[in-house]
Amino acid sequence: MSVGTTPLVSASGDAPAPDRARLVRRGLALSYATALYNSLEGLIAIGAGLVAGSVALVGFGVDSAIELSASGAAIWRLRTDHDAESREMGERRTLRVVGVLFLALALYVAVNAVVTLVTRAAPRESLVGIVLAVLSLVVMPLLARAKRRVAVALGSVALVAESRQTLICTYLSGILLGGLLLNAVAGWWWADPVAALVMVPLIAHEGREALRGRDACGDGCSH
Repeated sequence: MSVGTTPLVSASGDAPAPDRARLVRRGLALSYATALYNSLEGLIAIGAGLVAGSVALVGFGVDSAIELSASGAAIWRLRTDHDAESREMGERRTLRVVGVLFLALALYVAVNAVVTLVTRAAPRESLVGIVLAVLSLVVMPLLARAKRRVAVALGSVALVAESRQTLICTYLSGILLGGLLLNAVAGWWWADPVAALVMVPLIAHEGREALRGRDACGDGCSH
């Protein structure tokens, strides 16, 4: 995925005040929904991963915790939308927080996957993990798409970056599902940590771009 260069948005924004207020309320509702889902997803994934000895599944659970933190940053950003100065400060700080969270996730997944490959720790089958991955493949794209529409309408690069972190969860769900199925069907224990490693470059790239104040916003974050 290519990530375009987009400067930080204007502090003023274009949407009339009543429209901005409506968009902020919708954004807050979506962020709270994401936080609730990620809380449940993280608890289930980490529990199932520890039982099965699956580094990809535990990593997916940690991603849920990081996404939960990102939702918190988005909520804070939305609550700073009441005036131009607060909006600009919120943009910069939220982008930095999201960037750091991306990089923390990349480091965690990489270290745990390498340790698993070196120690040849074979995970057991996890039906719970498979069901969870399938569910996330359905829920995460819907949340990410809705949040991105709000972010673009508000002209917020920071919120677009946070919506992409939600979208990353979709990709991680697909990779996780592939690794778990290969382990369950073919007994390829190494598919689990390899699947985890496939996540790392994508996550790290998004983190670097967020820290640079850039994000994919091809149709324009500022109108």
